[in-house]
Amino acid sequence: MTSYNTLTPEIAEQLCSIVGEGRFQYGRAVREEYSHDEMPIYGRFLPEAVCLVESTEEVSAILRLCYEYTIPVTVRGAGTGLVGGCVPIQGGIVISTMRMNRILSYDMNNLVVHTQPGVRLCDLAADALAHGLMYPPDPGEKTATVGGNVSTNAGGMRAVKYGVTRDYVLAMTVVLPDGQIMKLGKTVCKTSSGYSLLHLMIGSEGTLGVITELTLKLIPKPRMDVSLILPFEDIAKAIASVPSIKLANLDPQSIEFMERDIVDSSASFTGNAVFPTAINGREAGAYILVTLVGDSESELAAKMDRLGEVAERAGAYDTLVVWTDGLKKDVWAARSAFLTVIEAETKLLDEMDVVVPVDRIAEFLVYTHDEAEKQGVTVRSFGHAGDGNLHIYCCSNELDEEEFKRRVKRLMDHCYAKCTEFEGQVSGEHSIGHAKKEYLRESVGDTAYSLMSAIKRVFDPKGILNPGKVCHDPEGGAADA
Repeated sequence: MTSYNTLTPEIAEQLCSIVGEGRFQYGRAVREEYSHDEMPIYGRFLPEAVCLVESTEEVSAILRLCYEYTIPVTVRGAGTGLVGGCVPIQGGIVISTMRMNRILSYDMNNLVVHTQPGVRLCDLAADALAHGLMYPPDPGEKTATVGGNVSTNAGGMRAVKYGVTRDYVLAMTVVLPDGQIMKLGKTVCKTSSGYSLLHLMIGSEGTLGVITELTLKLIPKPRMDVSLILPFEDIAKAIASVPSIKLANLDPQSIEFMERDIVDSSASFTGNAVFPTAINGREAGAYILVTLVGDSESELAAKMDRLGEVAERAGAYDTLVVWTDGLKKDVWAARSAFLTVIEAETKLLDEMDVVVPVDRIAEFLVYTHDEAEKQGVTVRSFGHAGDGNLHIYCCSNELDEEEFKRRVKRLMDHCYAKCTEFEGQVSGEHSIGHAKKEYLRESVGDTAYSLMSAIKRVFDPKGILNPGKVCHDPEGGAADA
């Protein structure tokens, strides 16, 4: 167990000398935004200081100092997480990587990009397209940083075809908790060279090291794409269509699901009513949204015909083609707005980011809705039907916060147990942070959890880096701000 030291004025002065006055916040100057992420239900914890770093060398100097004096350090990108992963629950120092926001270079022969971790996903995606390339990972929060995406192994809507962030990280520069700088990986796509420390760092949520540079794999951008909306009577029938879609040799880029209530809310919030609610006199209760890619209109036309046949057999009311760029933009803007809509309409919010086998999605959703009704909590859901990753939001506008937390805790206890029963995982892409630690332990078991904790101790024997997250249990804790 670690007992942390507080930041003295003398140490603060040394930190300030590393980054300069304009990039150092201390005491009352620390901004409130650094106390929470996008899910403030998990608490607000102010750090003692914030360092806005611009280089690997600055990160190394800060960590050497904090390691010497046993001061906790939490790394933060854009702060868009949903499990308290970048929240400094032990106080100490926040290292913000948002100024490390340069795309360093492209290697067109090897189809890679070298970038700093503070580059926003939307900026990297747009810049790659301008080079005729595509960065396939496509998490819903486009303003997140690529460093944050790597730290959480973010997934997204295109994971069903291309995989997740882990599949596109070839190399990185990382600073260890004691300040040592280490380079992991190479600009190659294959390795059988010992334990993969690179892949151990990916998804470690800033608990093992601080990522300061990345080499990411790119692919040629698809020549053409088309999206299709499949309306269904209810969510069970919608989800039941997914295995048939995946078996139809369509190689879809994405397969999303959404229930009617969130579609209606998105239309009302954005003024963008692009999903049809009545088709030939029949009310849609749920939707599947599919994106197909190809090299020509004839190839896409053949795929669309085949999808139409599959959808008809599965009971879809219609197969609605979203072909023009303007309409595609509107449809995906409506899909991307779902969390924003829920946040705007909800006073108290919590979430589950479970992943289950695709053929258990509908069953899990029905179970969750039934349990939520028993607990008196509203749930709203959407997610990635192609890979079984469900985003389930617990909402209330009537309950006080403590009662809401009690009810949601009971609901989540049941739902995470059901997820484990279904051979699912606690998180598909939002990670563990400090919010889901107990469910991780219950899901993987004591042996696996102990091994994770042992790995943390090897990298960070003093436990200073992002303490209290994933599998680390420090002594005591900072006061809630």
